[in-house]
Amino acid sequence: MKKIILTLFMSLLSVACYGEDRVKVVDNNSSTELKEIYLAGGCFWGVEAYFERVDGVKDVISGYANGKTEKTRYGVLSLTDHAETVKISYNPKEISLARLLDYYYRIINPLSINKQGHDVGRQYRTGIYYTDSNDISIIENSLNELQKKYEGEKIQIEFEKLRNFVVAEEYHQDYLKKNPNGYCHIDISLADEVIVNKDDYPKYSEEKLKTLSKKQYSVTQNKDTELAFGNEYWDFFEDGIYVDITSGEPLFSSKDKFRSFCGWPSFTKPIVADVVEYKEDLSFNMKRIEVISRSAKAHLGHVFDDGPVDRGGLRYCINSAALEFIPYDKMDQRGYSYLKKLVK
Repeated sequence: MKKIILTLFMSLLSVACYGEDRVKVVDNNSSTELKEIYLAGGCFWGVEAYFERVDGVKDVISGYANGKTEKTRYGVLSLTDHAETVKISYNPKEISLARLLDYYYRIINPLSINKQGHDVGRQYRTGIYYTDSNDISIIENSLNELQKKYEGEKIQIEFEKLRNFVVAEEYHQDYLKKNPNGYCHIDISLADEVIVNKDDYPKYSEEKLKTLSKKQYSVTQNKDTELAFGNEYWDFFEDGIYVDITSGEPLFSSKDKFRSFCGWPSFTKPIVADVVEYKEDLSFNMKRIEVISRSAKAHLGHVFDDGPVDRGGLRYCINSAALEFIPYDKMDQRGYSYLKKLVK
């Protein structure tokens, strides 16, 4: 009887917070506590639909945030100065806040003031509103990295602690599901393009790097090259991903690996384009393009233009010693579940 009463109480509390059509079901057996962040990015219809498709996001609610009053409604936003905002509940084991913000930056114009798409007015301003003080440094670092991309122009994203949030009227919730041809100022399909945030994979400490094998250290830190046909992955084709041995940053998918018979692991492309960087290499009286990892700046190998033509024509010739292989069935356990769709 006590259990029934408690369940009823929790349901009533949820109705009080969200409205009877927004009751949240909590899995009491879940070992992961969801976190939340509030993002304003113009008309919330599209922002809500977009983030509902991002892996690791568990719930998105449209509402109005950080206005002058504790209450408001759609028709009076110009008076109460609330911003159309979505509350995002996410699993931090599946997606980091830094990566979530990278998804956010994809769909906004960070230089625009009180305007996104065709919508103009204070309610359409951009904003990041936090509830956990531990998130402040993550958000600040993320915004600083974004600002570097706009030299000479100041980004206009409001960054504040959440003061208030009013759940929007029910007809606004899941609006684009109810109205598939409804107005949307963003490309929702961008949510399907995986983002790897380098802040999730900082270079290991020197102490940890010294636990690498002599060959691993020499290849990644001193640009050595291992022997052809005498390395771990040159003839290895299990499903999974290959990550930087010096940071854990994901670099290549088994889906893009091919038999080149050069004696080293060969890939047609990185797992996403921006996880590797390139440098001209004029050593040994040759002109080559060196491939290095983005986060840890580890030497990986070289890229050549003699790869499969039907798959882009490139051959990423990579040292096994620079890589750690994560099997497909271990990707969840190791925190790479968001990349499984890029493997198979």
